[in-house]
Amino acid sequence: MKQLTALLAIAFDVDETLVSTGGAGARSWRRGFDKLWGVAGDISKFTKGGMTDPEVGRTTFRGVMGREPSPEELARLMQEYLEFLPQEVAGSPGYHVLPGVEDLLLRLIETGVLVGITSGAVEVATHIKLARAGLNQYFSFGGFGSDSNDRGELTRIAIRRASVVRGAPLDPTRVCVVGDTPMDIAAAHAASAVGIGVATGNYTVDQLKQAGADHVLADLTHPFPGLVATRSG
Repeated sequence: MKQLTALLAIAFDVDETLVSTGGAGARSWRRGFDKLWGVAGDISKFTKGGMTDPEVGRTTFRGVMGREPSPEELARLMQEYLEFLPQEVAGSPGYHVLPGVEDLLLRLIETGVLVGITSGAVEVATHIKLARAGLNQYFSFGGFGSDSNDRGELTRIAIRRASVVRGAPLDPTRVCVVGDTPMDIAAAHAASAVGIGVATGNYTVDQLKQAGADHVLADLTHPFPGLVATRSG
C-alpha cells in the first residue's frame, strides 16, 4: 500500500465518484442508436464501469450490430450521444452530487492542492455532467476519454497537465486518483500515482480493496488521506 503524506494534486473520476447522473449517459447512448439505426443500444449489456466513451460506443455497437463500426459510424454515434446528453442530464430526476464532494473540493483548493479530473468520458461530456451541479469551476486540469482509450495513459496525461498548471514537474507518487471502479485504481497505479477507491458506485469497499486500492473510503465525507489541514472559517 502506498502512503500519501504530502498531497500535491488529486484527480477525480466523475460518474459515481463526484456525481450520479441517474442514467443520463445510458439514455443518451440509447437515443443515439435509435435515431441512427432504429435499434436498442443498451450499454449496460455490453460495457463495464471505467471504460472510455469511445470504447463504450464501439463495444455497444459491436454487441448490437454484430460487427465493428466504421470510423464514420462511430463519429456519428458519438455526436448523437453528445447532442442528447445535455437534455438528459438537465432533466434527470436521479441526478445528484455525491456525499462530501463540495466540501472536500473546497478544502483541497484552500490548502493549495491542485484539483483535476481523470475520466473515461470525452472532455465535453465530462463538463456537461458537472455543469448541472456547478462543479466545473473547481478543476484546473484533466485527462479524458478523448485523450486516450488507455485509462493509464489518460491519467499520465492529466498529471503532465497538472505539472503545467503548477509550473513545475509533479512527482506522481504525490498525486492521487480517486474513483469508484477497479479500472480507476489500475489507472492510478499505471501512472505511478496513489489509487483511492470510493464505494459510491457499483463496487463495495471490500471489492475496491481487493482491486489493489491504496486507500478506500465509503464516501467522500470520510477523512481524506494526505489532507491534514481543515477548511478555514
